[in-house]
Amino acid sequence: MQIVLNTTVMHLEEPPLDVGYASQKVRLFCSNGVLREAGGQNGKTQLLITAAFVDAAFMEELERIAESLPKGGDYPLEAALIVAHVSHELPNIEGFEVLIDGEGEFGDWYGVRIKDGPCANELAKTLFVISKDGAIFYEEIPSNLLESFNLDTLTRKIYAAQTCYTGKGCH
Repeated sequence: MQIVLNTTVMHLEEPPLDVGYASQKVRLFCSNGVLREAGGQNGKTQLLITAAFVDAAFMEELERIAESLPKGGDYPLEAALIVAHVSHELPNIEGFEVLIDGEGEFGDWYGVRIKDGPCANELAKTLFVISKDGAIFYEEIPSNLLESFNLDTLTRKIYAAQTCYTGKGCH
């Protein structure tokens, strides 16, 4: 898959996970160095966003996403921003946990590591919604790192992921 930044074309190392596939539980680091797991089945809907870099425009986008996320209620949601290296400026956005793919597990399992160009070894700008049963429910990978996510679609997909699986047999 090709990823563009300005006029530079880059490529992902592997094809990314697609909707319907089981997500993989991976180990990531919190900003304080503590290991934490994300992905896989954990009984909660998960929103995992990755980024090659965190600039002012991306911070504003994350803040808009955070404002639109459901809070409380019967359907818990965990949201995380995942970056490849601790060298990134780690934002503090309410509703998002910031995690570091220090061992490369997320990039490997989810297929979102950039293999060449100025963003080599970084994670592409991606968004995964994982349902309570651990399936990839929705994914969005802009072909341009400067392109925004579709907030309207994201909001609908999160709601659908939260309510589609009851854990009581058939969906």
